[in-house]
Amino acid sequence: MIKINTIDDLNKYASKLPRVVIMDIDKRITDWLAAGGNKEDPYINQQFKYAENVLNNI
Repeated sequence: MIKINTIDDLNKYASKLPRVVIMDIDKRITDWLAAGGNKEDPYINQQFKYAENVLNNI
Protein backbone atom coordinates (compact mmCIF):
# COMPACT_ATOMS: atom_id res chain seq x y z
CA MET A 1 0.00 0.00 0.00
CA ILE A 2 1.55 3.28 -1.13
CA LYS A 3 1.26 6.32 1.16
CA ILE A 4 1.93 9.87 0.00
CA ASN A 5 2.27 12.50 2.73
CA THR A 6 4.59 15.10 1.19
CA ILE A 7 5.55 16.67 -2.10
CA ASP A 8 8.74 14.59 -1.94
CA ASP A 9 6.66 11.41 -1.68
CA LEU A 10 4.58 12.54 -4.65
CA ASN A 11 7.71 13.21 -6.68
CA LYS A 12 9.05 9.77 -5.74
CA TYR A 13 6.01 8.06 -7.28
CA ALA A 14 5.31 10.54 -10.09
CA SER A 15 6.82 8.27 -12.74
CA LYS A 16 4.36 5.51 -11.81
CA LEU A 17 1.30 7.74 -12.20
CA PRO A 18 -0.41 8.23 -15.54
CA ARG A 19 0.84 11.44 -17.09
CA VAL A 20 -2.60 13.03 -17.12
CA VAL A 21 -2.95 12.41 -13.37
CA ILE A 22 0.38 13.94 -12.40
CA MET A 23 -0.29 16.93 -14.67
CA ASP A 24 -3.69 17.44 -13.05
CA ILE A 25 -2.28 17.24 -9.53
CA ASP A 26 0.59 19.56 -10.43
CA LYS A 27 -1.82 22.15 -11.85
CA ARG A 28 -4.13 21.95 -8.85
CA ILE A 29 -1.29 22.33 -6.33
CA THR A 30 0.35 25.13 -8.31
CA ASP A 31 -2.93 27.03 -8.62
CA TRP A 32 -3.68 26.53 -4.92
CA LEU A 33 -0.31 27.89 -3.85
CA ALA A 34 -0.49 30.79 -6.32
CA ALA A 35 -3.87 31.77 -4.87
CA GLY A 36 -2.32 32.05 -1.40
CA GLY A 37 -2.80 28.52 -0.16
CA ASN A 38 -0.32 26.74 2.05
CA LYS A 39 1.53 23.45 1.53
CA GLU A 40 0.03 22.14 4.78
CA ASP A 41 -3.60 22.87 3.78
CA PRO A 42 -6.07 19.97 3.67
CA TYR A 43 -6.55 20.62 -0.06
CA ILE A 44 -2.94 19.59 -0.70
CA ASN A 45 -3.42 16.41 1.33
CA GLN A 46 -6.51 15.70 -0.75
CA GLN A 47 -4.30 15.73 -3.86
CA PHE A 48 -1.90 13.29 -2.19
CA LYS A 49 -4.83 10.97 -1.39
CA TYR A 50 -5.95 11.16 -5.02
CA ALA A 51 -2.47 10.07 -6.15
CA GLU A 52 -2.48 7.26 -3.56
CA ASN A 53 -5.86 6.02 -4.79
CA VAL A 54 -4.69 5.94 -8.39
CA LEU A 55 -1.42 4.17 -7.53
CA ASN A 56 -3.05 1.62 -5.26
CA ASN A 57 -5.70 0.75 -7.83
CA ILE A 58 -3.61 0.43 -10.99
